[in-house]
Amino acid sequence: MEADNEAFFSNREQLNMEDYCIFKYYFETPFDPEETAAHLCRETSTALWKRVDVEEDFRGVHGAKVISLKRLGTTREPGLEAPHAKGDVYNQVEVEIAHPHINFGPKIPNLMTTACGEGAFFTPGINSIKLLDIEFPETYLKEFEGPKFGVAGIRKIIEVYDRPFVTGVVKPNIGLKPKDFAELAYKAYLGGIDATKDDEMLSDVSYSSTKERVGEVVNLMHKAEDRTGEKKIFIANITDEVDRIMELHDIVTENGGNGVMLNAMTVGLSASRMLAKRTKVPMFSHFDFIAPYTRHPCFGLTTQVVTKLQRLSGFDGIIMPGLGDRMNTTPQEVRENVDICLSEWSSIRKSLPIPGGSDWAGSMLPMYNAFGTVDFSMVPGRGVFGHPMGPEGGARSIRQAWEAIERNIPIEKYAETHVELRQAIEAFGKK
Repeated sequence: MEADNEAFFSNREQLNMEDYCIFKYYFETPFDPEETAAHLCRETSTALWKRVDVEEDFRGVHGAKVISLKRLGTTREPGLEAPHAKGDVYNQVEVEIAHPHINFGPKIPNLMTTACGEGAFFTPGINSIKLLDIEFPETYLKEFEGPKFGVAGIRKIIEVYDRPFVTGVVKPNIGLKPKDFAELAYKAYLGGIDATKDDEMLSDVSYSSTKERVGEVVNLMHKAEDRTGEKKIFIANITDEVDRIMELHDIVTENGGNGVMLNAMTVGLSASRMLAKRTKVPMFSHFDFIAPYTRHPCFGLTTQVVTKLQRLSGFDGIIMPGLGDRMNTTPQEVRENVDICLSEWSSIRKSLPIPGGSDWAGSMLPMYNAFGTVDFSMVPGRGVFGHPMGPEGGARSIRQAWEAIERNIPIEKYAETHVELRQAIEAFGKK
């Protein structure tokens, strides 16, 4: 190994780990893995560690350091090709790098500039690289507020403590006038749904302004609360240009809305954190723009990293790709993201995991079994609003599915005496 590169290697025992965030990467290289990992550290931290003709060395305080390196194997078919990293055989490597957080501070844009910026993704000798995980020390986490409400706060609003939530995406997702939209939401509320929400593509638009839509929904939401005796939430999508987000939040709350949603990766995590510090209602994220970062197996970052960053940014509920085949996620990946939302994490409140993907009443039991907790929400669209008996029947079918689980009765058996569940099975169960 080059002598200059030795300073970019250490181990946990030699470092005060409270001073470091740990970035875990997978990368491929046709060159020596240790030398390449050292280049990765250089490029993401000091690059040059001293001035010409000055006796100094910034590597001790500011240099990133390899603390673990595993050679996983080799391949002749790289995940991606790069002109500066060509070879006949590529080493597949998993590495943990300790980064001094003094370099970027408790600022998510600066953190991600280090973890996924020019240095990491243009390191000489690396053709494919993916950020697998980030580990944060207590000293770093304490600088973040996290969710303002979290799971416990959402449960307090809805007064539901012993079952999963059901959050329905009003369909048709775009094109509805505010009154028509509100009428669909109202029927779903009557059927027993806990929350309705705007689709991620519906925002403050000319044919359905946020102010008018929220006002119409909230009026009928309160009517549904009176009729059912249950508390409800409406989640308004306030995704917009960053300089309008707080204005739209205020429009929602001033008109009685009690939840807001951002497409977190399109507006940015820093904008999301800004809103989280000021929001008066629970804040939910949607997973738009995540797939382009995460889907390639050898490049980008994992959905688990995105989930961690969203919780760190302050989202009370995190809508994520779920168990359905359409979402192209494995059951293990979904479970890991649910666990990230619910794990103990310093003083940061737990986020409500909301895995989604073509869910209906029959999805309830697989989700409950997979997650082993009631602290999650379904997020059906067609499963409620495409039900043969309409949104009220669709919502009832999902509540009936949970009743069957509580009674330890197969849903097919329970459906014999519950027409909404039976029609849900007929409509969605054989697809």
